[in-house]
Amino acid sequence: MAAASGLQAVRDVLLAAYFDNIIDDVEFAVLYEENYSKKLFPYWKYDKFDLDEWDEAECKVELRFEKPDLEELLNALRFPDKFVCSQRTVCSGMEGLCILLKRLAFPCRYTDMVLRFGRNPTELCLIFNHVLNYVYQTNQHRLNSWNQPFLTPQALELYAQSVYARGAPLQTCFGFVDGTLCKISRPKNNQREVYNGHKRVHSLKFQGVVLPNGLIANLNGPYEGRRHDATMLYESGLLRDLQAVAWTRDGRPLSLY
Repeated sequence: MAAASGLQAVRDVLLAAYFDNIIDDVEFAVLYEENYSKKLFPYWKYDKFDLDEWDEAECKVELRFEKPDLEELLNALRFPDKFVCSQRTVCSGMEGLCILLKRLAFPCRYTDMVLRFGRNPTELCLIFNHVLNYVYQTNQHRLNSWNQPFLTPQALELYAQSVYARGAPLQTCFGFVDGTLCKISRPKNNQREVYNGHKRVHSLKFQGVVLPNGLIANLNGPYEGRRHDATMLYESGLLRDLQAVAWTRDGRPLSLY
């Protein structure tokens, strides 16, 4: 007979140790309970994902996108027809997109998503991470590339005009740069590197450039939490990039605030 594996094998060892008086009653009870299979969330009660069953209002509220725009977003992100996760879970490109948007739209647990997708929370977690990695790997160059249709000289001039029209004293300011801090759990190693003395938390930092229309024009990071914003500005190469691209069509330099 084949040997048992996984939690069953652990429980068999615990039973043998208990009968041989290697562990006492309390130790056996605690260890046996810890190595017993947990009850599954009853995901099979719910229907599988079908976008046709979602109405316009549900898409807008739960995914933050209009239903007709999902197909356009799917093509823009170059999603494949299906995703295959590391443990062979398979989902369609549209389901993967909706799982990604649902998870990012508002903080929620994977068990909260079972009602919509009819999948085990573990599957939902695997799919979300797989799709998120795919989006990053295929589009990460857009985070700090200035070769974008919304960052042409004409567009930068329009942003500067919009900022000035709202009462800014500068006529050449087309965006806003700042560093942002994201708290993290205290790491086991290199705690000093990520500790931010100003906020008194362990963190990672990012530097972003935001345009008047709300789009992020440039994003750099992560940096260690102890880094000053001026250090991030220098290491990101943003000033060098601005010297190359932040000019009006008639040769006037543009700036960030």
